[in-house]
Amino acid sequence: MKILIIGSGGREHALALSLSLSNHVDEVFCCPGNPGIQQIAHCTPIEVIDFKKLANFAQENRIDLTIVGPDDPIAGGIVDYFEEKNLRIFGPRKDAAKLEWSKYFAKEFMLRRGIPTARYAAFDRREHAIAYAHSRKLPIVIKADGLARGKGVAVVNSYDAAVGAINACFEGKFGEAGKLVIVEDFIAGREASVFAICDGENYALLPTAQDYKRLMDGDKGPNTGGMGARSPNPYISPAILRRIEREIIQPTLYGMKEEGRSYKGFLYVGVMLTENDDPYVIEFNSRLGDPETQVVLPLLECDLFEVLWQATEGNLGYFKGQLASAELSGNGAAVCIVMASQGYPEKIANGMPIRFKVGFSLGPHSQLLDKTGDINTETAKVLLFQAGTKLDNNRNLITAGGRVLCVTALAANIEEARLAVYKAVDKIDFAGKQNRSDIAS
Repeated sequence: MKILIIGSGGREHALALSLSLSNHVDEVFCCPGNPGIQQIAHCTPIEVIDFKKLANFAQENRIDLTIVGPDDPIAGGIVDYFEEKNLRIFGPRKDAAKLEWSKYFAKEFMLRRGIPTARYAAFDRREHAIAYAHSRKLPIVIKADGLARGKGVAVVNSYDAAVGAINACFEGKFGEAGKLVIVEDFIAGREASVFAICDGENYALLPTAQDYKRLMDGDKGPNTGGMGARSPNPYISPAILRRIEREIIQPTLYGMKEEGRSYKGFLYVGVMLTENDDPYVIEFNSRLGDPETQVVLPLLECDLFEVLWQATEGNLGYFKGQLASAELSGNGAAVCIVMASQGYPEKIANGMPIRFKVGFSLGPHSQLLDKTGDINTETAKVLLFQAGTKLDNNRNLITAGGRVLCVTALAANIEEARLAVYKAVDKIDFAGKQNRSDIAS
């Protein structure tokens, strides 16, 4: 089989790695890709929203299955476009992906279907949003309705901050995404990321994860696309996972199908667990999370390609037990640290050389090797997923984005993985690098 992955970040690097290891896959292609992906796949610089060129590329290279990584092409209807060309693609159609690209739609859908979520109201006029915000108990949550690359959400602890967040939306900080604003009650608890592979009716669960959105230690600073992750999520017991399936995932798939929006693709459910372990949906995504993908996929025991292929066939029911057992069988744990550019998530400094300390090198399949044996041992393995990188004219690796590298360690438990991943982070350097020091602590 020939596989095409659309995207260029750490998530797509993790997808490329997992699929390249499948016995069913002969070649992996990626558009546009990055220098890390290029080590394990054929990269071609086609933009993710250029559907015509991507479809022509898939036809010319006889691609058997295309997998979409980022949200923009999904929201733009790339799955619809490929299916019209009789090209096999894994992802939700545009009308189903509305669960992500319109928070208002998602909220209304959950209200109709009795899916637990925070109380909210939506506004297309600034003064009405501000008035409603003043009527709610602090803290409150302000959200841009559309896609804002993980940055259109503000948890505010004062009414002045609420007004500032609302003004930012209506003044165009997030473009079209901020024309409609959601003002939402805050739910205290612990965050969890739950991922399902869906075929429209059946689903299979990937290992659970926990994402760290805030820029700085102690969950302080602005929201980002994600500064780190761990898997499995220590707060999700088998009993809680069954509740999430019963109260959220199953009614979501049933409801979408009943409303004529059959959901096929990756489904990300951002969950808040209250002190009573009651699950509430804080967001839906119509693709895998980043950086959660970088901890979830390396833990899988099954062949990812087989699962995705059967999902496109509508035969996913067969795999449900296998995927669920991957996390629960003691397969280990993973911790990922995001190394970001100076100024992220606002003004970013690019073009900084990335240096690896003496004795540290990159081996096959994105594996980091340390000649001293401090990193990759019998109990820990470290993977380097590239996100915002490129090669300069001298073919040296330099920074080219907000989130530059995603360093992931696999070990028997979270503690060992955390120790190993921070040892690796300390051996990588670029000017202005920033990363959290408390991931999975």
